[in-house]
Amino acid sequence: MLHKGRGAQIQTKNSFLKQEKSKAHVEGIDDFEEAVIPTKYLQESAKSIVNRVKSPDIGPEWSLNPYQGCEHGCIYCYARNSHEYYGFSAGLDFETNIMVKKNAPELLRAFFDKRGWVPAPIVLSGNTDCYQPAEKKLGITRKLLEVFLEYKNPVGIITKNSLVLRDADILAELAKLNLVHVNLSITSLNEETRLKLEPRTATAKKRLQTVSELAGLGIPVRVMAAPLIPFINMDELPSIMQAAADAGASDVAYTLVRLNGSLAELFSDWIRKQYPDKAERVLAQIKSLHGGKLNNSEYGKRMRGSGELAEITAQQHKLWHKRLFADKSIPPYDLSLFKRPESGQLQLF
Repeated sequence: MLHKGRGAQIQTKNSFLKQEKSKAHVEGIDDFEEAVIPTKYLQESAKSIVNRVKSPDIGPEWSLNPYQGCEHGCIYCYARNSHEYYGFSAGLDFETNIMVKKNAPELLRAFFDKRGWVPAPIVLSGNTDCYQPAEKKLGITRKLLEVFLEYKNPVGIITKNSLVLRDADILAELAKLNLVHVNLSITSLNEETRLKLEPRTATAKKRLQTVSELAGLGIPVRVMAAPLIPFINMDELPSIMQAAADAGASDVAYTLVRLNGSLAELFSDWIRKQYPDKAERVLAQIKSLHGGKLNNSEYGKRMRGSGELAEITAQQHKLWHKRLFADKSIPPYDLSLFKRPESGQLQLF
């Protein structure tokens, strides 16, 4: 039985917990198991909000995540493993138990007020999507953007949700000062594939419209064709790049799928249920990208892979990028504008 509207179909074991729940006699309760699992929002009283990224193959070295867990339910999401730190499973728990950091804007302001802070880009979100469904009601990301604009500190955004357009007014102001880059993920132009990979995300058509509207406002947009999965969406790279260029994107980057931690079990279960006829071929090709394993965590290779298929993909991206984006680029951030607002007392004089 498939859990409707969810990416993961199982709960994987939490590697940090000695005990786990199990169903001793599954055959006796299958008929009573709910196919629809509700989403719970759990408030976290975070003590800090900005995290240093120490991975040398990732861009800006600072990230900020207003949410932990993500209702989008993307089956391939590397952030699933981080949910285990909260005592949850990387499986269904990741997309049904969402940790919400309502005090994130106040924590960001306090972070910027530290005299030791040297202006640098901070990415929303390096882990889970800052524009996932909860954001529509809670508006934490919008409040964070207001703080970035107030202090004039550069910010990067990674999302696959058209909700980012709600904040186009703030993003346009940041863009005028070269303080923002938006990275919009487009994994597939095929709606059937998108629904299976990313059950609670915006359609590709809507995302391309989002790229067009943001670009029309002068907001730098990069499309992320990520991750590419053999026999699922890897052949779509040229068409995604062409669609992104037509929509006004300034760049297209890509990554190859890697199944680290609990993702190996989650994805293997998912692919055998969603694509039973080609599941083993897909898994075999993923292994070919990572030296015979489903994941290679080596910096520089983990997201680009190695071997013949990885090289073919890299050359294909290079060819199409030269053809479509030779005269386009993402402007560099301006790090010179950062300024701490004067306190209320000082403004009296």
